[in-house]
Formats: sequence, C-alpha cells, structure tokens
Amino acid sequence: MEPYTNNTTGNHETPSQSAKRLLGKVAVITGGARGIGAATAKLFAENGAHVVIADVLDELGATVAESIGGRYIHCDVSKEEEVESAIEEAVRWKGRVDVMVNNAGVLGPEGSITRLNMEEVNKVMSVNLMGTLHGIKHAARAMVEGGTGGSIICTSSSAAIIGGLGSHEYTMSKAAVVGVVRSAACELGAKGIRVNCVLPHGVATEMLLVGYRRFWKADMTAEEVREEVGQRGSLLRGRGGTEEDVAHASVFLASDESGFVTAHNLVVDGGYTSADSSLHFIYY
Repeated sequence: MEPYTNNTTGNHETPSQSAKRLLGKVAVITGGARGIGAATAKLFAENGAHVVIADVLDELGATVAESIGGRYIHCDVSKEEEVESAIEEAVRWKGRVDVMVNNAGVLGPEGSITRLNMEEVNKVMSVNLMGTLHGIKHAARAMVEGGTGGSIICTSSSAAIIGGLGSHEYTMSKAAVVGVVRSAACELGAKGIRVNCVLPHGVATEMLLVGYRRFWKADMTAEEVREEVGQRGSLLRGRGGTEEDVAHASVFLASDESGFVTAHNLVVDGGYTSADSSLHFIYY
C-alpha cells in the first residue's frame, strides 16, 4: 500500500455567487488576524459572509479585514467589554450577527504541574476559556434579540480529548471549552442557536510552531511541522493539517448545511485521536 501523498495546502476556487454557502451572513471572528482565524475569515468572505475580525494584532487584523471587504476592531477577548464591542460593531454595520467564531487563544508555558505558576494559568484561562465564554454570551444575546437564530463555533483542540499534547493550562482550558459548548447548546437550541466546537490537531500555526521550536528544533519551519505531523500524527500518511482544513470545517458549521448539528465536537485531526497512527506498519 502506497502512503497518502496528496499534500493539499487548502487551495480552492472561489465559489460562484449561487454556490456561496454563507451568502449574506454576518460573522464575528476573534483571533482572525492570522493563522486559523485569518484562513476562516477569508473563506467566510469567499462564501459570501460579511466578516468582522476582532484581534489584538491591529496591523495584521486590519490588513486581512481590508482584503476581504470586512471590518476590524481591536479586541482582547479576556476583557468582556471588548468582546461586547466587537459584537456591537457587527450589529452597527449589518444589523445583526449570524455567526460567532470564538477562535482567539494562547498556548501558555510548559512545565510540571508541581511547579505551575498560577498567574500564568489564570492568563491562559482568561483568554482560552473566559474569552470563549464572553463570545458565547454576547453573540447569543445579539442572536436572541435578532430572532433568527445563529451559529456559534468555538475553537478547542485535540488536546481537549488526549492528554500530553499541550501544557496543563492549555489542555485544561481547551477541555473546559468543550464543556461550556455543550452546556450552552442545551439552553440556546430553543432559540435556534447552534453551538459547536472545532478541534484542530497538528496545524502548523504560529502557536504550534512555538511549541515545536521549543522541544524539537529552534528553526523548525511550518512545512517541516506539516511533514512531521503527516508522518507521525495522522492516519493520512504524508498529509498534515492546514489552516484551511479547519476553516472549511467552520464554514460547514456556520452554514445551513449543518442546521441539525449542535453540541458537537468536529475533530479535524487526520484521524489521530481515533486510532494509533504508529500502527501504519501493520498494513504494509
């Protein structure tokens, strides 16, 4: 059996007007200035959405927003009032919010649980968990007031369901996001609001590169990370994950195609969390 060699980079044709899956929808994306967030913002726009990017990386965020005909607002998600302002920006611009993508996140320092710095733990939780909670709260308020339902998508991680893939505080925060999503989905479903998680694995974002450079090689490139994931962290041998892979998952969850999907964890991991990828050799 030959290894899988389709190293897809996420290139795709812009959909025609009739095929646009998010046509006219209004979306807010936190952490949308780069990485998975930026890829999601671009793909949303290509599919007809009006996008507000909320981030602390002002220059990058404004550039991405301008390139897709969207809006940019400075937003530290750990501060509830700034998340509320991002939602209000979308309402002022287009009159409503249809989609909220809670994507902003931080990695946190590595280290033994016996030596955790609780201030650092709180910093990670304030962004990864509380930032997500702020987004759910204020997006849901706007959606309820709009009366037409909506889709809230939260970026968790494969670290939420497998131990040892991230720092203790990162793992804890991402696992907590899964719990909050399930809880929120139970309440908000009655209002026509769907709440779901996307769980990426092994995507060579700037954040993952920091981790690999810390423990593997100081000058490791994104392409080298993708190759490593493709060989050791994926059932699709030779195929690592891309930011666009996660963006496509979010487009599905934002679209009406997923109208009966809520409280769900959509794992984008090349099968890594479902089977032991080291057992490829059995079949050769």
